[in-house]
Amino acid sequence: MYKNNKIAVVIPTYKAENHLTDVLGGLPDWVDQIIVVDDACPRKSGEIAEKLSKTNEKIIVIRHEINQGVGGAVISGYKKSIELGCDVTVKMDSDDQMDPAYISSLINPIAEGNAGYTKGNRFVDFKALRSMPTLRLMGNSALSFTVKACSGYWSMMDPTNGYTAIGKSTIEKLNLDKIAKRYFFETDMLISLNIQSTVIQDVPVPARYGNEKSSLSIRNTMTRFPYLLLKGLTKRFILKYLIYDFNMASIYVLVGGPMLLWGIFYGLYKWVENTVNNVATPTGTIMLSVLPLILGTQFIIAAINIDINSVPKNNK
Repeated sequence: MYKNNKIAVVIPTYKAENHLTDVLGGLPDWVDQIIVVDDACPRKSGEIAEKLSKTNEKIIVIRHEINQGVGGAVISGYKKSIELGCDVTVKMDSDDQMDPAYISSLINPIAEGNAGYTKGNRFVDFKALRSMPTLRLMGNSALSFTVKACSGYWSMMDPTNGYTAIGKSTIEKLNLDKIAKRYFFETDMLISLNIQSTVIQDVPVPARYGNEKSSLSIRNTMTRFPYLLLKGLTKRFILKYLIYDFNMASIYVLVGGPMLLWGIFYGLYKWVENTVNNVATPTGTIMLSVLPLILGTQFIIAAINIDINSVPKNNK
């Protein structure tokens, strides 16, 4: 029990048998439930956890017969946590990158009623940043801005961080079965939380990097992520700005979006056509492209500004 809150730690595990024992052994004594989700691990990570559960009754092992990805594993853990009546659920990876000393820092804003969801932020520790693998640092930097735009949490510094905590009432508001189960899980969670106007708080948490290997496919990320991000942004706009609310941001997008697209595609079409025919583009044709392009851009920027100012800030 921590500050009168029953605490659960969910640990999805897949090919992390070399680190799992250390991760479980490093958890604070005041954690009430430890939920290990074996996501059809071919190296029998679940068996390691089950052996440890014989001497630690807090450990509960859930086994997936079919691999569901990190999201599917976390969702199973969330459901079990609610079933056990836990007030706050922390999600940790099984590769020993996440320092358990910061669990209390993640829990505090939720226990005090200042947030419904907290997320680790690795980017406040420059020493830890230097130890981050270069490829991973570049990938996180490239994804950060697009994830902020799609999720609506513009001030979040490390949106792809998987070290999180969530309150019971926040979990209960979410339709867990509709959240992406694989590598898009973290981003889809943020989108769903924003739709529910959940306050999220960044918590400085330096990461630890060792000899672990990521199972994330760069090729799949590069080919699938843009589509999933656009799909998530569209879902958030429809639900938050057309169904649950309708404000000036809604009007700016509905008017500015078509104008911007018209300006881009009409301008490109006329440019190609006149280039092929080797004729000068009339001033009127240029204005038919440039004017909607400028106005559409201004409307979209205005909508983004409203979205930035509408980030949930007060959980009380």
